Amino acid sequence: MPLHPAEHDRKYGALDQVLRSHLGRLAHDPAALDAYLRHTWRSGPPWAIAVAEAQLREFAQHPPGRVRMRLGEFYEPPDLGLAEGEFGDFLLALADRLAESLAQGPGSAEGPGPLPTPPLTHWEWHARFPELGQLLGGWFSQDTPDEFGDHATALGDYLDGTDGALVARLSGELHELLALPLDESALTAAVATLGMEVAPPAPYSVGAWLEALAAVLHETATPRPS
Repeated sequence: MPLHPAEHDRKYGALDQVLRSHLGRLAHDPAALDAYLRHTWRSGPPWAIAVAEAQLREFAQHPPGRVRMRLGEFYEPPDLGLAEGEFGDFLLALADRLAESLAQGPGSAEGPGPLPTPPLTHWEWHARFPELGQLLGGWFSQDTPDEFGDHATALGDYLDGTDGALVARLSGELHELLALPLDESALTAAVATLGMEVAPPAPYSVGAWLEALAAVLHETATPRPS
C-alpha cells in the first residue's frame, strides 16, 4: 500500500521540496537550488534545510529495495531527467550544497544563502506567492471569459468564497510583488508564471491592474468602524 501522508512527510517531505524546486529545470542547474535556498532562508523554516540534507543523504545511501517497491511503500522522486545510476550522486551533491549553506549560517560575511532577488524559477514564484498563484491560476485562466464574463465578476467570485485571512494574505502578496524592482515586461512574465492566462481589462496595463487590484483588496480587508 502507498505511504501514509504523515510517514511520507516525516521521511521525505523536506527532500521532496528540494527535488520539486528542480522541476522544469536541468537537474544540475544551480539556479534551482539557489531558488530553494533563497526562499527557505527568507520564509522558513530554516531548519528544513538541515532536515532536507539528512533526508537526501539517507535516500541516496538507502534507496527503497525490491520488497518495498513491490508493496508500494516507498517514495517515488519526481522525474528530473537523470540517467540511470546518476540519481544517488545527484542527491549527495545537493546535500553537500545544503551543508555549505548551513555552515555559512546567518552570521557569515557571505550570508546564509543566495542574495535576495525577485523569484527566478517557476517553483520559487509559486512558493513565494501561493495565494496570488491561487487567484490568478484559478480565476483568471483562459476559461475566465466563459465562466465569469469579466474580471470584476471573477474577482467577486473569489472574494465571496474565500476566507478573509486568505484575502488579507493575498493583499500582502500583491503589495510585495509590486514592491519588487520589476518593469512592465517582467510583471507580465510574473503573472503568466503564476497562472494568469487572460489580458488585464482595458485600459489597464498589467502593472496598473495589479495596483488597482491591491487597492480593492486593501479596502476589502480593512475593518470598517462600527
